[in-house]
Amino acid sequence: MKGLVTRLGLAAALMVLTGARDPILVPEVSQHEVQVRQGFTGTELLLYGAILDPAGSRAGESYDIVVVLKGPTEAIRVREKDKVFGIWVNAESTAFRSAPSFFAVASSRPIDRIVDERTAAIYELGLDYLQLSPSGAIDPEEQARFTAGLVDLRQRQGLYQQDPGGVEISGQVLYTARIALPSNVRTGTYTAETFAITQGRVVSSATAKVEVRKLGFERFIASFAQDQPLGYGLLAVCLSVAMGWTAGRLFARV
Repeated sequence: MKGLVTRLGLAAALMVLTGARDPILVPEVSQHEVQVRQGFTGTELLLYGAILDPAGSRAGESYDIVVVLKGPTEAIRVREKDKVFGIWVNAESTAFRSAPSFFAVASSRPIDRIVDERTAAIYELGLDYLQLSPSGAIDPEEQARFTAGLVDLRQRQGLYQQDPGGVEISGQVLYTARIALPSNVRTGTYTAETFAITQGRVVSSATAKVEVRKLGFERFIASFAQDQPLGYGLLAVCLSVAMGWTAGRLFARV
């Protein structure tokens, strides 16, 4: 909260010095670094802040706030399952070049009551407007089907979320939103974008960063696997063989 007060003071001074007419968002996050240790079960981020309007809430107009939290993007291949002779097997598939590993949207009201579809698509305000980049040419209907499948899968994993009433606004000045990070989140830099919207138009936006990092032995293993994939694979095989041999000797004695 102290950081927010300091940033509010700086933003107010900037408005006076520059004679700004547009509102300014001042965002803050409860944790700028999330540490993933052994036994990590997830955490909850509090995204809060204030909106400073030199016109005084746009001459009586009210604001809506939408917060979008995105994780690092990754390439992913989505496969469909098909039942052949009573057995589920891999069928058609498509690849996406850049799908966010985590995507959460919280808003003060349902998105369709705040903006039109075009604006929602431009700013990715909701799971229905998530922009994924397929690899190569793909039929639009097929792309929509695979996109819906990916969104559904990651919703069930807790990695994609949407809360149409997740933002609380006090006095058209302060706002708060809570977003849960599950235990299976990917490490990296997360971007929290906040949008102030009135009469269907985005009038101000601001960004905050959150770092999700592994610490201790987990960080060593992750770094080793990423920097030395061949060595990591050989070590994993050797450990598996050693554990199998040890278990075989123990059971042989029994």
